[in-house]
Amino acid sequence: MTALTVRLPNSVHQKIKELAERDAISVNQFIASAAAEKMASVMTLDYIKSEAAKGKRSDFENYLGRVPDVPAQPGDEVS
Repeated sequence: MTALTVRLPNSVHQKIKELAERDAISVNQFIASAAAEKMASVMTLDYIKSEAAKGKRSDFENYLGRVPDVPAQPGDEVS
């Protein structure tokens, strides 16, 4: 495990302490969890962008062209 010094505004530190207490965890656990959540979010966005870059407009239009042109089923109408 690595030790890291982080400078936070007093108001942010106080709120983190309150939220950590509410969840019965330490401030360190709260910050580690927040960092892990942010990391997962960024990595997910990177993955989605990477997958989207592999898409082809022609493939999309091909599949879209296969959708039958029929009225929506009851309950699926756009209002």
